Amino acid sequence: MTDRIEVSRTIPADPASIFAVLTDPVGHVAIDSSGMLMDATGERVGAVGDTFVVHMDREALGDVPLGRYDVTVTISVLEPDREIAWTIEGTVRPSIGHVYGYRLAAQDEGTLVTSYYDWSDIRPEWREKNVFPIISEQALKGTLGILERVVRRGYR
Repeated sequence: MTDRIEVSRTIPADPASIFAVLTDPVGHVAIDSSGMLMDATGERVGAVGDTFVVHMDREALGDVPLGRYDVTVTISVLEPDREIAWTIEGTVRPSIGHVYGYRLAAQDEGTLVTSYYDWSDIRPEWREKNVFPIISEQALKGTLGILERVVRRGYR
């Protein structure tokens, strides 16, 4: 069994336009297919270590009745127009250790965008609970479709 999901889609836009969405906290909310991200607070990220807060509602998944809560997104990889990744710190301390990210590769017809979700380094007590992955491969694919729509509409 793998501890990572990766999905890809070619989006007919340049990497910079896509990266602009991915570095904006509200951009994450705009492209979320899970329905959990309600809003975000914070500035556009520009470096490893930058953070922003996402206001969540787990009820969209219908699995755990957490209600509304906040998580802090901490950027762990940031290569302009090439890759962004982050970890999440929520109500659980220390953090669980899962990572989300995107890799971008310019192509003749646009940008190949690969979305990934990696839980290979989660804390042992979370591995024992056997609840990962929380977000499905289908949800990642859906988010890429929404990302294309948002970029095509001229996200600012």
